[in-house]
Amino acid sequence: MGKTHIQFPELWLIILTILIILIIFMVERVVKRLLRRQPILGNTSMDSSPSSATFLLPASLPKWPKGQGFATGTINLGELEVAQINRFEFIWGSHLSHDKKKSVSFYKPLRIPEGFFSFGYYCQLNGKPLNGYVLVAKDASHEHNLPALMMPVDYTLVWISDDGMGTYDQRGYFWLPQSPSGYKALGFIVTTKPDKPSSAEVRCVREDLVDDGEACGLLLEMVSKFNKIPFKVFKTRPCDRGMFGKGVSVGSFCCTSPWFLGEEMPVVCLKNKDPNRQGMPNLDQIHALINHYGPTIYFHPKEIYFPSSVSWFFKNGALLFKEGQSIGEPIDPEGTNLPAGGENDKKCWIDFPADDRREVLKRGNLNSAEVYVHVKPALGSTFTDLAMWYFSPFNGPATLKIGPTNFSLGRTGEHIGDWEHFTLRISNFTGELHCVYFSQHSGGEWVSACDLEFIDWNRTVVYASKHGHACYPRPGTYLQGSSSLGIGIRNDCARSKFFIDSSTKYRIVAAEYLGEEVIEPCWLQFMNQWGPKIVYNSKKELDKVIKRLPLMIRRTTSNVVGKIPFELSGQEGPTGPKEKNNWFGDERW
Repeated sequence: MGKTHIQFPELWLIILTILIILIIFMVERVVKRLLRRQPILGNTSMDSSPSSATFLLPASLPKWPKGQGFATGTINLGELEVAQINRFEFIWGSHLSHDKKKSVSFYKPLRIPEGFFSFGYYCQLNGKPLNGYVLVAKDASHEHNLPALMMPVDYTLVWISDDGMGTYDQRGYFWLPQSPSGYKALGFIVTTKPDKPSSAEVRCVREDLVDDGEACGLLLEMVSKFNKIPFKVFKTRPCDRGMFGKGVSVGSFCCTSPWFLGEEMPVVCLKNKDPNRQGMPNLDQIHALINHYGPTIYFHPKEIYFPSSVSWFFKNGALLFKEGQSIGEPIDPEGTNLPAGGENDKKCWIDFPADDRREVLKRGNLNSAEVYVHVKPALGSTFTDLAMWYFSPFNGPATLKIGPTNFSLGRTGEHIGDWEHFTLRISNFTGELHCVYFSQHSGGEWVSACDLEFIDWNRTVVYASKHGHACYPRPGTYLQGSSSLGIGIRNDCARSKFFIDSSTKYRIVAAEYLGEEVIEPCWLQFMNQWGPKIVYNSKKELDKVIKRLPLMIRRTTSNVVGKIPFELSGQEGPTGPKEKNNWFGDERW
């Protein structure tokens, strides 16, 4: 056969087609870059801001059962009615064209209901959807001589971003409202012009309607090359937190500035003066919240020490020991014969029997396992905390990781009885999940809803670490020690066929604000330890491992290991949920 020759018109069409494809490809890349690119100038619209998208849960919220004030959009605080705003207009940002990972943006609240007024602007780190809120309020007082809200009398300029450093894309002006006598400011305003904001921009609140607040969570630090004193921006939170706290977080930010005579800016929050806690959910609504949001707790595929229900633990051989007695007493499935109330006086404890049932109890019973839910007000009853506890009869041994090498620590880390928990924080304005607290040994972390892993609509995932059952938001290996050096106690998390579906396998054990509607189980009143105390010298085990290491990393490893909390120094069962600080207090922020 003869060769087929491509004619000139055909060759031209091929080249033209290739060019068109290349042009389309390049245009797509440019468009994607422009969409990702953060604006250099402030005062852009909401749609062109660095964090223009507001985070939305994967699925729409259900219609909650009927109640008094939960999920109605507003909450009455006594003399103020407040609403939650999570739609914003971008105003100004720092480092937008320099270091996007460390940049923050400031926003003005939008879609404020008629008759409501703002307290200040919102600030958030870039790189994620808008996931916060600010509160707005209207005066609901009718009997007081003075109005609950008043306009500021003036503004104080506390910072100008353009200070000669050359690191800001556009000037940002930070203003503190000056309150009338007897009133307090609750937030700050940011502009891109030197003109003072309008006095109608925000409102100040009467002193008897506010509570003390404090700075937390550094958002931004800017240092002037002239005076070397940093200007800092923080999140705010009430000082009075926990189940009985009346402090209400406004969601705004606070500043400290060298232009403010070296003093911290005044930081105040609102106070809930309504004794009826009208925004809290009723029992039907609580069940609906758990059914809708209840996470799936995944256990490691190589886990052998599983959770169980408390009643399974008691029925299968757990014994109550008392000081001076060598023989344990069987425990009723509901714990009716356990000592109740008081505090941990260490005069009694729970232990395994000395026979074959010991190994059975160690392995737990996943089929019987359930979560025990404590429902409590948070942030002045503007949020509801669903603290979900689960019990494991045995906490397994620890593994020490040093670089790429793992060392079994024998009995170190073992103890009988293990209580772990995570907490869902729900907005009482809408019933929307705001964040989740993951308890991890002696600490923990709050994770915003936008950073959670979701499955099955709005139900998130909790990963329980191998042997230790600590809670984490993602699979992987977490080190209790120094992640940067690769030295610490391993906490391995992975998805497997072993799990608890807390949306169905749960029991509400406490909700103090509901009175007698929820009856606490007898075992919840046991304040002593759910396992014996057995002290052994784990330092010898650690020293054996460290002595086998090269000299150059021996000291570093010893220093890191020495800072690990020594729940690893022996076997000591934990106290129950009601003996923990977070039962009445707030989770660690």
